[in-house]
Amino acid sequence: MFISGMSGNEIYCLRLKGIEPAEITVGNSVRSLGVAGGLSSFGRSLAGGEIGAITEMISEGRHAAIQRMEDEARKHNATGVTGVVSELRTLAGYTEFLAQGTSVNDTRGTLPFFSSAASGIELYCHLDAGYRPMKFVMGNIAYALGVGRGLMGSVRTLARGEVHEFSSMYNQIRHTALNRLKEEAARAGANAVVDVNVQMLPHGPGTVELLLTGTASHHDGISPGPVSAAQVVTSELSGEELWNLTQLGLVPHQLVMATSVYSLGVVGGIGALFQGLARGELTEVTKLVYEARENCLELIRKEAQQIGAERVIGNKLQIREIGSGMIEVVAVGTAVRRGDDRFKTETAQLIPQAVIVDKGSERSGAAISTIAPAIAPMQVANQGAQMAGNQAVGCIVSIVVFGFIMMVSLVAALLEAVNR
Repeated sequence: MFISGMSGNEIYCLRLKGIEPAEITVGNSVRSLGVAGGLSSFGRSLAGGEIGAITEMISEGRHAAIQRMEDEARKHNATGVTGVVSELRTLAGYTEFLAQGTSVNDTRGTLPFFSSAASGIELYCHLDAGYRPMKFVMGNIAYALGVGRGLMGSVRTLARGEVHEFSSMYNQIRHTALNRLKEEAARAGANAVVDVNVQMLPHGPGTVELLLTGTASHHDGISPGPVSAAQVVTSELSGEELWNLTQLGLVPHQLVMATSVYSLGVVGGIGALFQGLARGELTEVTKLVYEARENCLELIRKEAQQIGAERVIGNKLQIREIGSGMIEVVAVGTAVRRGDDRFKTETAQLIPQAVIVDKGSERSGAAISTIAPAIAPMQVANQGAQMAGNQAVGCIVSIVVFGFIMMVSLVAALLEAVNR
């Protein structure tokens, strides 16, 4: 008697690969940052950038929970764990890290012990396309905007256009997390990370964790053995997309990401504010959103060209307002290249059960979670215009107050001269 988290479709698909479901497995770790770590983190958050103490604590906590989950699976005499998720919760003022998945048994004895972020359906597609699962891996970074960069960025928002202080930091952070994901996969002896999931999670006031998780795998067509971190292939494509890609003679090359942060500016905000009083298109806001998207896509295109990719597929664009009349556009996709005869599927046709989405469940992989949901363009326009209007009013009030002070000072100086 065992309790499994798998659906009927998952069980059916995995049985075709000789894999049977077993017990649900869980691992956890409750941790505290400590007084010293808290103080150093507070100071680092003021400076901006990565907060090393928090990154380290989160990484250690997540890995400890994953290790305990895998140990529990081994106690059940399982040969692997699928559908692994890593969560972070607050418990009695401390941080609890939780890892959970469904253990499985390889009846054919062809797979060494593994852990995978893929669901049963995803895992079937990976195996059929030649990707052998090895280990659930992650790359993360905790960061803060910082006072200095925040002030510079706030001043920069007075002018229309890209806010480079924010764009450059966000782009650097995303690539740091990706590199850490690849390094962990390389240490596990893998040459690919499939079903990469990208999440941005709040972690205390002013601090955000960027988390990338996926399944470190090995494909004989990429290399006969382990590779360096720089050579690890990454993909956020779903299992069936990866299978179809293999059928088309294309293989994933690299996960590519880009961020563009743009500000409407005071002048543009005033124009949008007055335009918003009448019915019709808000020209300034329309242009701003368009430019931000185009700049973000151009960054993706350049990155793909630099690594020798043929095209970028599965690209996803998200836009959200991040305050002070600014919008952030995020693009994530998979750069692909032409494969050779070593990349082929075991079956000529993907079975129906591998493409049926189970009711009430979400497919793993290919997901991008942000701190706030994407906002509709008109909502961005209205809020951006309102914010710009508030900035303009603030500037006018500041000028009036400054002028009044100067006038009072001048009158006082004249009176002092007369009295002499």
